[in-house]
Amino acid sequence: MGTAAGPGNLAGVRHILLVLSGKGGVGKSTISAELALALRHAGKKVGILDVDLCGPSIPRMLRAQGRAVHQCDGGWVPVFVDQEQSISLMSVGFLLENPDEAVVWRGPKKNGNAAVRLPASPSCPRGTHKSMRESCGSCAPSAPGFSALIKQFVSDVAWGQLDYLVVDTPPGTSDEHMATVDALRPYSPLGALVVTTPQAVSVGDVRRELTFCRKTGLQVLGVVENMSGFVCPHCAECTNVFSQGGGEELATLAGVPFLGSVPLDPELCGSLEEGRDFIRDFPKSSAFPALFSIAQKVLSQAPARLS
Repeated sequence: MGTAAGPGNLAGVRHILLVLSGKGGVGKSTISAELALALRHAGKKVGILDVDLCGPSIPRMLRAQGRAVHQCDGGWVPVFVDQEQSISLMSVGFLLENPDEAVVWRGPKKNGNAAVRLPASPSCPRGTHKSMRESCGSCAPSAPGFSALIKQFVSDVAWGQLDYLVVDTPPGTSDEHMATVDALRPYSPLGALVVTTPQAVSVGDVRRELTFCRKTGLQVLGVVENMSGFVCPHCAECTNVFSQGGGEELATLAGVPFLGSVPLDPELCGSLEEGRDFIRDFPKSSAFPALFSIAQKVLSQAPARLS
């Protein structure tokens, strides 16, 4: 990579994948978590950056909630999800003292024009902070809102060597997305997976997300259609609860690859609630073939499309 960088940033990351959607509730966090697990089982070292400010779900999905982020000489050490340390995680959720706490940022705080106290910097002269949740008056004074938070996640986290960094983003195409893209852009290659559900109301919003990708120069690896029908666990009949085919039609119209359709699956929902490894534990479930296929397409396409 052409960017000169120290050990506490993304210089050691080979591919960065943003999981995007113009619509909330389509399952971006689900796709992010399961894609990371599938890539891990393919022998890749994976990081997840959860920047969904108001709904950081990844820690719970990977049974990492309540964990603290500590410091080393190179910066903040991300939380390792497994004993082999093949999946590392950094999330806005780790900054919350209380899991029921709401992040209430508006106007200047959200957009980056007013001061917001951020966690202790690794360069803090006090040097005794045990985790990101501590702070002191010696730290570099307050930094601006969400943009500064994203920049700190990029510059101060010791990600180390990763094959893939999966970035779970909030819905929409607003300031959070611009801040994320601007902070990550120097660390190319950078690409996007766009998630939709089948119905027209979702596809219409996600179409605007594809426009956002074009305007910001993001390479789209493909579209994923989530919640694509419910497969009965007893008779295996598929009921199209939310219509069908919208994601594939969107991909065709936009001229980008269609990566696959993921059905509604009670075993997938249960594994996310319990923080289990769905890819390992449920290979016979209805959602497994789709998720496995999507990961394989990412593995085969990312190096070529993001080179």
